[in-house]
Amino acid sequence: MTKQLEQKKHFMVVGANHRSSTMLFRDKLAIRDSQLAQVNERLLNVGINQSLVVSTTDRIEVYVCHDPFTNPAFEIIKLLSAHAGMGRAEIEAQTYVLANNEAVRHLLAVCCALDSLVIGDLHIREILTLSYKKAHQAGMSGVDLDFLIDKAFAISDRVLMETEISRSPVSIPAAAAQVTRDLHGDLAQCDALLIGAGEMGEMLATSLLSAGLSHLVVTHPIISKAEALGQQLNCHIGPIEELLQLLVNSDIVLTSMNSRRFSLTRDTITSATTMRRRKPILLIDAGVPGDIDHTTEELEDAFLYTLDDLERVTREGAETREVGAEKAWKIVDEEANQLSFFSQKPFNVNEQRASAGSIEKLRKKAVIDSLGDADKATRLLLQSLKRNGNRLVTPMEDGPNDTD
Repeated sequence: MTKQLEQKKHFMVVGANHRSSTMLFRDKLAIRDSQLAQVNERLLNVGINQSLVVSTTDRIEVYVCHDPFTNPAFEIIKLLSAHAGMGRAEIEAQTYVLANNEAVRHLLAVCCALDSLVIGDLHIREILTLSYKKAHQAGMSGVDLDFLIDKAFAISDRVLMETEISRSPVSIPAAAAQVTRDLHGDLAQCDALLIGAGEMGEMLATSLLSAGLSHLVVTHPIISKAEALGQQLNCHIGPIEELLQLLVNSDIVLTSMNSRRFSLTRDTITSATTMRRRKPILLIDAGVPGDIDHTTEELEDAFLYTLDDLERVTREGAETREVGAEKAWKIVDEEANQLSFFSQKPFNVNEQRASAGSIEKLRKKAVIDSLGDADKATRLLLQSLKRNGNRLVTPMEDGPNDTD
């Protein structure tokens, strides 16, 4: 706790996410890897030496730890404006500025996947890890930012342990992966067969491959379609004439023929399960209308899921995640309140922006007084900022909108 109480930095985030902005806006604002060095250099030039840049399709955010007498919001929006080639008003209309405790709470929510487009999507943890690694390699991290990132991941681990926010699928492909794991366990030990070339079947197959499926075979009555899909999914193709043997070799069968007759009959599946010596087989019927004889679900060793079944799994998953999110927010609020070593009063962003002109005047005066000595100009500017700091950055007055 001593380390917390000794901190004198303020913390701020300036950003745009899927709620505050349009996808077109975020695409213009996106900071590519090749542009990151230039952005870091600009941040350093305005006195920001602890920063973390996160740029994805869903969010572009700049987290900074800074001295109390500096004005990072104004400078960051100015930087983003130049980077995206848009006016300040355009940037400000779709971005947010959060300071101190609000910024800490936001960082925790992002790391815990509470601020994601899909609540509980842990991909954001990978993105934060990679972004922080890049910041560290660029020399943009520091004791304050290190402390906050470490805390954010520790709290995210707690959320994962104490809630079910990420344990239930909320999409049909994720539901397919989940029911497959429930039946067969490790997907890396499974063989799968895709019958047909429908879009949903391809989507489900892609999801299973991403989840770790080791082996996939594609078959279709039209060999050219099987070859095209096999090339797209980077998998093997099998002759439809050997369908029974393909079924025998498969732990998972996806169908997506979308024809008006059954591609798999009950008799065919019975023969396959018998030859598999009662080893269970998972059948996922993605055809519209259905490709698999629905009476197959009566078989002891065949487990049939339709799109309606997968939709039900996703609805249950959404409900589970909603309950988990409520618990997760309580944990985030509890932990954020304990990180009280940052100023409890958020900056008035409007006053910060208004102060920028005064800071620029001080900078120009320091340059003139230093007679061209850059080191002396820096010292004079810092001395002026310290003397005038309270007037340049003024905390908000208590009021009905105070969030502390």
